[in-house]
Amino acid sequence: MTEAVGQPEQRRSPTDRALGAAGRGGDAYDALVLAGGAARRLGGTDKPGVRVGGRALLDRVLAACAGARATIVVAEPRPTARPVGWAREEPPGGGPLAALDAGVQALSTPVDEPPNGPPSGPGGRATVPDLVVVLSADLPFLAERTVRLLRDTLDGTTADGALLSDADGRDQPLVAVYRKTALQRVLGALKAEHGSLSGLPLRLLTRDLHLTRITDPVDPVASFDCDTWDDIAAARSRIREHGHVLDEWITAAKDELGIDLDVDTGVLLDLARDAAHGVARPAAPLTTFLVGYAAAQAGGGPEAVAAAAAKAVALADRWAKEAESGAGPGGAAPDAG
Repeated sequence: MTEAVGQPEQRRSPTDRALGAAGRGGDAYDALVLAGGAARRLGGTDKPGVRVGGRALLDRVLAACAGARATIVVAEPRPTARPVGWAREEPPGGGPLAALDAGVQALSTPVDEPPNGPPSGPGGRATVPDLVVVLSADLPFLAERTVRLLRDTLDGTTADGALLSDADGRDQPLVAVYRKTALQRVLGALKAEHGSLSGLPLRLLTRDLHLTRITDPVDPVASFDCDTWDDIAAARSRIREHGHVLDEWITAAKDELGIDLDVDTGVLLDLARDAAHGVARPAAPLTTFLVGYAAAQAGGGPEAVAAAAAKAVALADRWAKEAESGAGPGGAAPDAG
């Protein structure tokens, strides 16, 4: 969930509000999501809020960079599935370079970390990562593994960044990871040259950076973006294909219910099958509900789910064996006398 606009927390820096616990390790990076475009090809529709597979496009992108130390969304604040910070280019609608500059500035202020945070710099201030993942807000199929692939590609090189190329070989500068110092250098030079970044094309950024280009061999649609209603329709159709629908539904349900939990869906599906076949069909959803409730009472977490599921599987197995044995040995009914 995101903080409500207008709370006293506004007095803190955007980066402070955006700090995510998942990104407080040694392999730290920040994330910028550009979500303030006009969406003219969608008739001015609020594109980041358009739902694909039951989830807003913006929330799908935020899930792909969930490991970031801090995430800044450059747009007007709105409810989101996880906490983020907000920034806005001046003037609003000034284009991708102006938005990128506003986001980089928001990320560039060190903030105080709690005692269990990463090693701090001088004066107890947290060290701000130099790596920034930059994403547009209209990428329905982007996954965390692609973000990790980009970071791993840049790691150990002297390049200024690594960006994804689509299946046709076109650069996707808003599916990329950059060194923050390189972004600051180029954005500063462009600002000095043109007086303002407003209205400048994104290609000026990539023109002046030393970049490594990669494709994702596992997920060729990672860079698929939704610019038109046909794109939205294609994305929604693909979500419902057999190979994707279950994972998509589980993820959407967890977001809707506010659950951050990885579980073995195979175990639960097997349990539902055993309950349906060994007891009765309605037993399947009721049993999985009871397993979830029992896991919550035991403190939650994958281990609690697995333990509760194992007990229910054993019960369903005993129930089925009794039905198979009928009135045979061990299953005879008592003599009514």
